[in-house]
Amino acid sequence: MKEIYAPAIRAFVVAGLLISTATLMIVAVNTARAAGALAIGSCGAFGEAFDHTSVESATQSALSKCQGEACRVVATSKRGCAAFAVDFNDPCGAYGWGKASRLGRSQNAALEACYKGGGKECVIRTFYCDARG
Repeated sequence: MKEIYAPAIRAFVVAGLLISTATLMIVAVNTARAAGALAIGSCGAFGEAFDHTSVESATQSALSKCQGEACRVVATSKRGCAAFAVDFNDPCGAYGWGKASRLGRSQNAALEACYKGGGKECVIRTFYCDARG
């Protein structure tokens, strides 16, 4: 009777090992692609990059997406979030940005900085999170 069930048990063990291996590979790929950057420029210009393999790659990508004048990278992260806020009525006026481990915290920091800079109706213009952010 044991001989009848042995092939089925082997098949279950092999299937379990394959599923475990696939799960580990997916986690490794997601963790490896966990770098991001936020670039901002004048009058609400921005560029963001996320899920890059390196901070340098994310920085270059964010700068290339920023279409305004005086673009500069203000935040980089490995498995985190960043947000950019501007005054809704005057995008060339007050602005703020924030960086944190979670999206809500980064958005709150960006809005707070915008209001501290004199903004009256600050709104989130863009944000990103990569990997676990």
